Amino acid sequence: MTDYLADVRKYDTSADEAVVAKIVKHLGIALRNRDSSLVSATDQTELDRVEEKWCGKKLGVTGPSAKAAVAAAATAMKADSSKSRVTFYYLVAKELGKLGSL
Repeated sequence: MTDYLADVRKYDTSADEAVVAKIVKHLGIALRNRDSSLVSATDQTELDRVEEKWCGKKLGVTGPSAKAAVAAAATAMKADSSKSRVTFYYLVAKELGKLGSL
């Protein structure tokens, strides 16, 4: 858990540990496999999945707002070759103003 929190705090120094823990719990088994624990920002299918599953189903946001939040997270993490799914999802939720609803 501390590794996830440390990675999130590279992008948001005031990240709440409880919020990060909720994202980790939501992702569950996906974090056990290295490939599924990372987001490929160059794979449009993957980005569409984040929009549909995370933004739409979990956060209740669809359309241009969701697409813009995913793009903003990808841009924020562009220097990081291994984009942690936990951090990516955190940044998307933050961009949408949904951290409090997790």
